[in-house]
Amino acid sequence: MKLYDELLWRGFIKDVSNEEKARELLDNDKIKFYCGFDPTGESLTIGHLVQVVRMLLLEKYGHTPIVLIGGATGLIGDPKQTSERKLLTLEESLLNAEKIKVQLSQFLDPNKAIFVNNYDWIGKIDMISFLRDYGKHFSINYMIAKDTVQKRLEIGISYTEFSYMLIQAIDFLHLYRTLDCKLQFGGSDQWGNITTGLELIRKLEGENSKAIGLSSPLLLKADGSKFGKSESGALWLDSNLTTPYEVYQYFLNASDADIENYLKQLTLLPRAEIEELVKKQQENPELREAQKKLAYEVVKLMHGEEAVHQAQKVTDALFIGEFSNLSKAEFKMLSKTLDLVTLSEPKGILDILVESNLASSKREARTFVQSGAILLNDLKMDSIDYMVTNQHAIHDAYAVVRRGKKKYAMIIFL
Repeated sequence: MKLYDELLWRGFIKDVSNEEKARELLDNDKIKFYCGFDPTGESLTIGHLVQVVRMLLLEKYGHTPIVLIGGATGLIGDPKQTSERKLLTLEESLLNAEKIKVQLSQFLDPNKAIFVNNYDWIGKIDMISFLRDYGKHFSINYMIAKDTVQKRLEIGISYTEFSYMLIQAIDFLHLYRTLDCKLQFGGSDQWGNITTGLELIRKLEGENSKAIGLSSPLLLKADGSKFGKSESGALWLDSNLTTPYEVYQYFLNASDADIENYLKQLTLLPRAEIEELVKKQQENPELREAQKKLAYEVVKLMHGEEAVHQAQKVTDALFIGEFSNLSKAEFKMLSKTLDLVTLSEPKGILDILVESNLASSKREARTFVQSGAILLNDLKMDSIDYMVTNQHAIHDAYAVVRRGKKKYAMIIFL
């Protein structure tokens, strides 16, 4: 299967500016392509993983990724559907940009990929040059027709965010001229910005320019809800913000209806293996083989093999209620997902149950203990007067309180 057909099979193509030209460049040439990431925060989210996997796929076929970090565009803000973005300071934008560069370097080989920051050229353009050299090539009618602007007309849009598409267009032109970059891609919400870049290249470089644009559908759940949102909020690529265990659980609990799309767009597993996993899932959905493989592959891609095994050990420990075999690093991972109680001196089990939200009151806590529903590590609590001390600490720092089969909290000893 050639690259363009694989992109179609994986669901990576929604819009294409010129399909014939795209097939020619991707299947029969070796080109440079780019995808941009604005540093609106200190970390990217798991929603960005779709574009990262697509970059890895193109790299696998011999094309060269250009990773554009939007130190300049991050100062402006891509128009959201609902409201204006909060403006970052230059210091915040550049600091976030550096962090995201480090993050993306974990996925893409810095010896093969090219990393650029658009502040390096956008920051040098004065206002008059911006209006004369670039703004002159676009009518207000053209810009208002873009979906991102249309969706904001009713509530209003600042000239700052209205200009965003022009700045991104300059990016494509600059990379086309300086690095011979022929392809830009992004999510379908970026299609208006991508085509504005193509239009600027056409006007300044001529009708025979070789630039093309692609967009991919936004990855949604089968029920139409946003992919990458958990009960605790967005899932981040930074393991300090979202643990490998949380990512593993998210995909382990993916619905059967979502599993095929996730396997295609979030892993580089070959087609035959994906089709076999989907077939097994349909025949024996209770085994959740596809979900287990998906969770394994995504966490491995994001954080490496060791993090996968740690996430699996934490998952198994919670399932069977046995924690003595967890390492200190695995306890730390677990601590970021459970309600916590800090303990500097001995404390009664009833107080701990209330403080950890395992019981709503001491009266309820007493009932839980008396019915045998409470375990401290693997020790069943049989007295309402039981005192918890640092003698219960594993690795001198942690203990796990369990209510019933699925309710957990953690004690951290100071």
